[in-house]
Amino acid sequence: MGTTENPRLTIVKVGGKIVEEPASLQRLLHDFAQIQGFKALVHGGGRSATAMAARLGIETRMVNGRRITDADMLQVVTMVYGGLVNKNIVAGLQAAGTDALGMTGADMDYMRAARRPAGDVDYGFVGDVKKTDGHKLKFLIEKGIVPVLAPLTHDGQGSLLNTNADTIAGEVAKSLAPFFQVRLMFCFEKPGVLRDENNDNSVIPHIGPDDFRNYTAQGIIQGGMIPKLENAFDALRAGVHEVIITRADHIHTGGGTVVSF
Repeated sequence: MGTTENPRLTIVKVGGKIVEEPASLQRLLHDFAQIQGFKALVHGGGRSATAMAARLGIETRMVNGRRITDADMLQVVTMVYGGLVNKNIVAGLQAAGTDALGMTGADMDYMRAARRPAGDVDYGFVGDVKKTDGHKLKFLIEKGIVPVLAPLTHDGQGSLLNTNADTIAGEVAKSLAPFFQVRLMFCFEKPGVLRDENNDNSVIPHIGPDDFRNYTAQGIIQGGMIPKLENAFDALRAGVHEVIITRADHIHTGGGTVVSF
């Protein structure tokens, strides 16, 4: 577990919408570049993948917010996540004076996953993370390189796998917790976890495990926020120092929802 003697590391996870629109991307890159000390970025890109698939005549199928990734869709998400979105971020960070390296879980064999077994739904080439090598990422970070991770893993047998970006962020944080004081920030379009999804002023400032169970039972926390918070608590159990859910343009302003035990 990271101790107070370890250097601080900030991991920012941003949803696809933030990195897919030029204005919000530029704001993010500026704010991220201003973060002091060691840092890493994890991104999504789902809307861009859907748009590219449509241009190529490939149907997008979603179940419970998860993308069905057949062989054709795997090619699309590899191109979009690992190429277009990832390298746009890297180029923007270089322009902002941040020496970034775009990568997937396959690079340096950093993150391996297993293809999710087909149950009621066959998600296709979707991976559940099985192994990470934090030492390799630590080596890069200590050399002053800022990893920018796309939501792709691999199975060690030559196949790439589509993997949820929130999960990637949590696994990156967990793998680096032994070496750094890790602050994990999930950044999206809202200012935090809301009591009322239609009221941006209803941010819940702190959520512990009991709060999470109660809010979920009441339907206050629902949909995609449930796995986001599950990832947050999983990361904290693995030694991550702090988890914050906030708006992407609030990286330096404080606030948001702090998740802790």
